Amino acid sequence: MSKQRTNLGRKGEKISVEFLRKQGYKIMDRNYRCPQGEIDIVARDKGVLCFVEVKTRRTEKYGLPAEAVDWHKQKKLARIALTYLKEKNISQQDLRFDVVSVYPDRIEIIKDAFLVTDDYIY
Repeated sequence: MSKQRTNLGRKGEKISVEFLRKQGYKIMDRNYRCPQGEIDIVARDKGVLCFVEVKTRRTEKYGLPAEAVDWHKQKKLARIALTYLKEKNISQQDLRFDVVSVYPDRIEIIKDAFLVTDDYIY
């Protein structure tokens, strides 16, 4: 990934954290990494543990940011989330996956952007 894209992504994540805090989210972790990959933000929203993927775009030329969270990315995020839960010894917790889209002129959130089934884990 180019340095320019990396910087854009970091800026989008910073903007997203500020946005989520204003929405009442409590940020638990940022850029959680494990062998399966990375989750941008882990947060709590009214008692629900949220795994948040951030997508930042300069333009919509190549599609909407949330469209980049396809089935393969969802499956990867689900596996990373499972590792997070095991590592942090978290069980019996309501979970959801949110996607934050950051544009030059606005920010949008899709709460409960996708559901995880056994197909995602195995």
